[in-house]
Amino acid sequence: MRVLLTGGTGYIGASVLDRLISGGHQVTAVVRSAENAELVRAKGAEPAIADLSDGSALEELAGARDGVIHVASPGDETSATVDEIAVASFLRALQHTDRPFVHTTGVWVHGSGTAITESTAMNAPRLTAWRVPLAELVLGAQGVRTSVIAPAVVYGHGGGLLNLVAAGPRTGGDTPALTMVGPGDQHWSTVHVDDLAKLYVLALEKAPAGSYFLGASGVNPTVREISEAVSRAVGLAGRVESEPVVQTLDRLGLLGEALLLDQRASGDNARRVLGWSPQAPSILDDIARTDF
Repeated sequence: MRVLLTGGTGYIGASVLDRLISGGHQVTAVVRSAENAELVRAKGAEPAIADLSDGSALEELAGARDGVIHVASPGDETSATVDEIAVASFLRALQHTDRPFVHTTGVWVHGSGTAITESTAMNAPRLTAWRVPLAELVLGAQGVRTSVIAPAVVYGHGGGLLNLVAAGPRTGGDTPALTMVGPGDQHWSTVHVDDLAKLYVLALEKAPAGSYFLGASGVNPTVREISEAVSRAVGLAGRVESEPVVQTLDRLGLLGEALLLDQRASGDNARRVLGWSPQAPSILDDIARTDF
């Protein structure tokens, strides 16, 4: 399949690109610089230099492909506007073709919950609230085989939010401890980046129109468990200390609100509909092998 991919040099997108190439797909990767063009070309993809806010360019690129996977996001105050332009452009290009369009949201849009599934109501924190109407737009599009993936907290290969945990403040004294994000009793739903990449490709190839999948492995450790593992990995012997919520919010702002959510998600829909089977090491096992 001739696939247009955004975000192919990012943390998640790079793994998706590798999976697409290894699966025999012909990939055109949207990049913003000549340097990134060389990165994707070295992996076997065709680069297309374009900005995500250039709707005309994106529409033309998508119209000439058999399907689109949209992973990229600026990750700043422009994210909502840029994503709206990109999504509208891809839907216009693919309308009435029944070609696949795989869009990205995130598990945080569901808010806190002890048994989050695809049918759980949306209760997004301010950081990701803009993603909710956009995902609904994609899922309701006609004439396009749309699917939306909501990744959990992504880890693997030394990337992702674990670096934020490892870079957290240390307490003083002769036996310093790693400061946790908040009290530590909140759960994080997790997924290895390679397992997540498999899910994107399965959705491209097989997902029925209007499908929604939580990209969650079903492993939902507490922040304390994650922080203790990171503490051991950085030489602090597993010592951790909780952080008052107000201090977490002062330190991390809107991201802190999201990281204080208590989430446990399963990802069963992707297993049932697509045959997805996460097989990578759990987040705690991965931390033990990581050099932060």
